[in-house]
Amino acid sequence: MNTQEEQDLLVKLQSGKDINIAFGKLVALYQQRLYWHIRNMVKNHDDTDDVLQNVFIKVYRNIKKFKGDSKLYSWLYRIATNESITFLNQKAKKFKISNEELSQQLIQNLEADIYYEGDQIQLKLQKAIATLPQKQQQVFNMKYFQELKYREMSEILETSEGALKASYHLASKKIEAFLKSD
Repeated sequence: MNTQEEQDLLVKLQSGKDINIAFGKLVALYQQRLYWHIRNMVKNHDDTDDVLQNVFIKVYRNIKKFKGDSKLYSWLYRIATNESITFLNQKAKKFKISNEELSQQLIQNLEADIYYEGDQIQLKLQKAIATLPQKQQQVFNMKYFQELKYREMSEILETSEGALKASYHLASKKIEAFLKSD
C-alpha cells in the first residue's frame, strides 16, 4: 500500500464515515502479516488468534487518536508487539513461571501444535530463538522472518537503528552458537 492509499484509508477510519468498510479493508490488508508477527512471539495458533483479535479491537477503539507520527503499518505492529508481550507476561504470571520458562514451554508445545508445519530444523531454530532475551527475539523475528528493514523496526519498536543492528547481531551469534552446540 502506498503512502497516499494509506492516508486515504486513515482519513476514512478517523472521520467515522464508512468506518466499517474502511476497517474491513484495514483488516484485510494487515491481518495476515500481523498474524505471523504475533505467531512468532506467542507460538500457539489459538493464542495468536486471541491476541490478533485484541489488536484489532484496540485499533478500532483508538484509530482516532493515531496522530500519523509514523506509518499506520508501524503503529499496528507496535500495538501487536505490545499486546503479544502483555499476553506472554500475563500467561507467565498466571502459571507462576518466568518468561524464559514460558518460552521453553511454548517451544515444547509447538511439536504438538497441528497448525505448526515446520520440520526439525525449523523447530531447532525456534528453540534457539527461545533462549534469547525478549527484545532480541523480537528483533530477530522481525528481521529474519518478516524481513523488515531496520528503519521500519525502529518505528515499530521505538529504538534506534544502531541498537537494533546490535541486537540482531548478538541474537544471530547466540543462535549460531546454540545450533552448533547441539
